[in-house]
Amino acid sequence: QVQLVESGGGLVQPGGSLRLSCAASESIFSMYDMGWYRQVPGKQRELVAGITRGGSTNYADSVKGRLTISRDNTKNTVYLQMNSLRVEDTAVYYCNGRRTLTVGTLSTWGQGTQVTVSS
Repeated sequence: QVQLVESGGGLVQPGGSLRLSCAASESIFSMYDMGWYRQVPGKQRELVAGITRGGSTNYADSVKGRLTISRDNTKNTVYLQMNSLRVEDTAVYYCNGRRTLTVGTLSTWGQGTQVTVSS
């Protein structure tokens, strides 16, 4: 099963930008639908953005127009470009990979990367 490693989190001021990366361990990355989720203490993990194997994308309403998900299958990597960041974007961001097989669905999570938006 593919393993995922996130990077790129950190501290940024409101209005600033960050780019998160999620690197997969195997070349079968291209077979996975990928997503970025985020979680704050005391709340459920929520989907921020998703991208299918074919490149179709979807976004949470709260991030539309500010965050962009993309993937590079030649590098086994999915990205989350985060612009116009807000204090409420502060969370741990997790990368998820999902692959549907005839016997069920494989779902893999990265370890998470902290994003803090603060002045």
